[in-house]
Amino acid sequence: MGTTYKQAGVDIEAGDALVERIKPHAARTRRSEVLSGVGGFGGLFAIPPGKYKEPILVSGTDGVGTKLKLAFAMDRHETVGIDLVAMSVNDVLTSGAEPLFFLDYFATARLDVDRAEKVIAGVAKGCEQAGCTLLGGETAELPGFYVPGEYELAGFAVGIVEKAAIIDGKTIVPGDRVLGLASSGLHSNGYSLARRILEDARLALTDSVDGLALGPALLEPTRIYVKDVLALHAAVPLKGLAHITGSGLPGNVPRCLPDGLRAVLKESSWKRAPIFDVLQRLGEVERNEMFSTFNMGLGMTVVVAPDQVKPALEFLAARGVSAWDVGVIEAGKPGAEAEAVVES
Repeated sequence: MGTTYKQAGVDIEAGDALVERIKPHAARTRRSEVLSGVGGFGGLFAIPPGKYKEPILVSGTDGVGTKLKLAFAMDRHETVGIDLVAMSVNDVLTSGAEPLFFLDYFATARLDVDRAEKVIAGVAKGCEQAGCTLLGGETAELPGFYVPGEYELAGFAVGIVEKAAIIDGKTIVPGDRVLGLASSGLHSNGYSLARRILEDARLALTDSVDGLALGPALLEPTRIYVKDVLALHAAVPLKGLAHITGSGLPGNVPRCLPDGLRAVLKESSWKRAPIFDVLQRLGEVERNEMFSTFNMGLGMTVVVAPDQVKPALEFLAARGVSAWDVGVIEAGKPGAEAEAVVES
């Protein structure tokens, strides 16, 4: 008998078995607009009929990054799929769009069906939290390319918004307020620095610092803001949204502001998870470095008119969302690029 694909490291039967295991997870996310099932060459999705006059599709793509290294080290794979979905749907949300469907890409050296199912079950859970369908995806077994026992995750989301309802920041003016919605932790950014800090401090993920268990705190999944922010958008006029990812508040808040404006945020106006202060102290990280690397406790910012601050915060509080009035929009230098500063 000659050499087989399986002997070369690719197990087609394992891939087929994973597809069968994924089907019930995907079924829990199914929306009425879905016209196909898992396993086809392409996912079919109908634009919701009669709901939009000028429907605009919004897309976003991302991965989980080196947070996966922590999942490998702790052998915990149930939540990184949530991170994967969150990074794309939270981006799509910033235009005011409702995520419709999500597709994932899972690649590994040798397929471990049990572990892969845990990962995809997390993807499905993230889709449920976002209200979108897990429409399909791709599983790739690439022996000799990936480190044995590890995997890569990527994915993308497609959402929809009425053209007249797009949130683009164009109506933001000096005097408007910035609201900050609490993050659940580091989300999926800054993990190269976080891992370096633990390595230099000779700490393991099983260790605790000041009563904080490091592994669980660092693997806390990214918060998905879709349902809360879309509900808020239906109740209160929103002028701008920013998803706080890599480059932190200074790098992301200006992305929703017109040129010539600056957001001035007050650090003392919100609370953050203890993991940020633990990392800063362990690594002796400078304040500016912390704010340009991590979300520092705010995963999403919302710009509203001053008279909408109170109703917006009350609305979010009623939904159990921690949020604060964290800053103000000011006039910057005429024609200058938008910026954001965080005052201590």
